[in-house]
Amino acid sequence: MTTLLWIIAMILVLGAMAYLRVSLLTATLGALVVMAVGSATEIVNTTAWIVFLVVALPFNIKSFRQHFISRPLMKVYRGIMPEMSSTEKEAIEAGTTWWEADLFAGNPNWSKLHNYPQARLTADEQAFLDGPVETVCAMVNQHQVSHQLADLPQDVWQYLKDNGFFAMIIKKKYGGLEYSAYAQSRVLQKLAGVSSELASTVGVPNSLG
Repeated sequence: MTTLLWIIAMILVLGAMAYLRVSLLTATLGALVVMAVGSATEIVNTTAWIVFLVVALPFNIKSFRQHFISRPLMKVYRGIMPEMSSTEKEAIEAGTTWWEADLFAGNPNWSKLHNYPQARLTADEQAFLDGPVETVCAMVNQHQVSHQLADLPQDVWQYLKDNGFFAMIIKKKYGGLEYSAYAQSRVLQKLAGVSSELASTVGVPNSLG
């Protein structure tokens, strides 16, 4: 029973260290304390100490770890993974991160989120919502789209093309509307309230664009 409790204690300590994302040295010291407790209660013997030190010491000596563990493993990993294409590399380098980077890192800074300025529509974006978006919503009959045509009517397709619905985030110098992500979201929200097919038809090329 004592051995089981010691194992549970070791798992909890290592789990807490991983959750708190402490340094490798701190995690090793935490494990060392549990090992010492186990040694005092005669759970941990000399063999266990040797195994612990053989594993812990190489990882905590930075130069040794980099030269004999990290670099060889990275070389093996690169040999397994396929080469990144130029298109994939350009896509990754073109992206940016917002507050969600903090969220997925497990340490969200809520003050940072609250300090972001509130997104607002420009006059052109608001006019687009009040004009073309309202017009195309009135042109769509969900029953006709879903059950009769299984497609958008041709006049709706043409209206979407003529009014730049497929190029909302493309820069104006390339023939697009150059709207913000917030404006695009508002447009898709409005279209989705009328027809999911209409929202998908507009949303997909803008996402790819």
